Amino acid sequence: MSLNTLLIATLLLAAGALGACTGRSGEATAGQPATGGATPRAVCGPGSRPETGMQGRVSPEDHDSGRAAAGFTCNTELVGSYIVPNAIGTVGGFKVERYTDKAGHDCAYYDSTLLFPTNILDANVGVNVLDMSDPTQPVLTARLVSLAMLSPHESLVVSQEAGVLAAVMGNPLAYPGIVDVYDISEDCRSPRLRSSAPVGILGHESGMSPDGKTFFSATPMIPTLTAVDISNPSLPIPIWTGGYSSHGLSISADGNRAYLAYGQNTGVVILDISEIQARKPNPQVREISRLTWDNQSVPQNAIPFTRNGKPYLLEIDEYSTNNPGSLGVGVHGRYVGAGRIIDIGDETQPVVISDLRLEVHEPDNRDAIAADPGARNPIGGYAGHYCNIPTRVNPDIAACSMILSGLRIFDIRDPHHPKEIAYFNAPVQPRIITVPAPASNWAMSSPSFVHERKEIWYTDGFSGFYAVRVTNGAW
Repeated sequence: MSLNTLLIATLLLAAGALGACTGRSGEATAGQPATGGATPRAVCGPGSRPETGMQGRVSPEDHDSGRAAAGFTCNTELVGSYIVPNAIGTVGGFKVERYTDKAGHDCAYYDSTLLFPTNILDANVGVNVLDMSDPTQPVLTARLVSLAMLSPHESLVVSQEAGVLAAVMGNPLAYPGIVDVYDISEDCRSPRLRSSAPVGILGHESGMSPDGKTFFSATPMIPTLTAVDISNPSLPIPIWTGGYSSHGLSISADGNRAYLAYGQNTGVVILDISEIQARKPNPQVREISRLTWDNQSVPQNAIPFTRNGKPYLLEIDEYSTNNPGSLGVGVHGRYVGAGRIIDIGDETQPVVISDLRLEVHEPDNRDAIAADPGARNPIGGYAGHYCNIPTRVNPDIAACSMILSGLRIFDIRDPHHPKEIAYFNAPVQPRIITVPAPASNWAMSSPSFVHERKEIWYTDGFSGFYAVRVTNGAW
């Protein structure tokens, strides 16, 4: 079997596995789930290379004219990058984390593939460690190749408080839950492996308490959400497993609440995990509430934040569907979950108050863009994947990876009325292998931030790592 054939087979296997496990949808169902409409688009200032038409679209004409190869910017500029030109496989993954160590070294960490082992073809395995002391010239200082770091899928996570980097071995379904824990506090450029142990049951996504003492191993397919005590990073101990099929989850600042991106006719579940945080023997977890929404695709993650003292969640759905709420992934499905802000002022009755979505996500526009390069990628296309915020207290912006539409940046100072303020869609690189998607953007990663320089770091699956600066005072 040639390397190209191996890559194609691996990617198709992943797409097939995801579709099989989530019950891929077929024809559109009756009913028209309501959406709040696209978020107001950005007004692009000097130096921008704006999109030529519909918000978020990269059309065949853009590819033919060379506009896609030049990339699209709106109130952003490229600061630096660590990319693999003309990559054969996928060379950027699902998470970008930032950490500054005690000596002041500034580091970025990112998983180097959307699906292990497609990155082997580009000699780019594991989790890449970049020295970002000079963001114009990121320097690779290490590759983490312990078992979980070879294939962390969507589970890479950092505790800023504890200086801990962790992940669980995962894939589109679930791998055995081997959890790797690294100490990055002394020298972030050279993480020290403290433990690697099968304590996570099954792996796909994750969460971590802000104090860095509890790691959660999660998978959306099988109800095995597991809490692992990593307060001693050299001796991880599982302390609770519950019947929840969680995708990504975030933990409150005090460690007493878990916000699960759930799926299966439920968008978000809020759990009281205070007994886990308190390390009570045989801890009991209490479910507080559940919430869904009409155009739900596959809930990916939900992050708590406060604005002027009021608590909210920033939630993002991945992919598209023809059967909202079913976990059924559509091939350019009619309904795109995208992002939303949820008021949790009353955590027993959470309420969706606004959406973060683009014109390409609107049901009425889906037919017009169905033939665009990459639009019919069942594990990509015009859809959302991850959002993140620079701080959980009064964040001004949210940045979201929206796959074919690249990195999108929203002003969320008024949570009821967010608006897009900037975007960066990387220059499209040539591709030898065009399955499951031709040359295009494939932005899937949770971004990280450097507030003082107005930088956002993210990865694209087809090219690699980017450091982008927001310009024109947009942030």
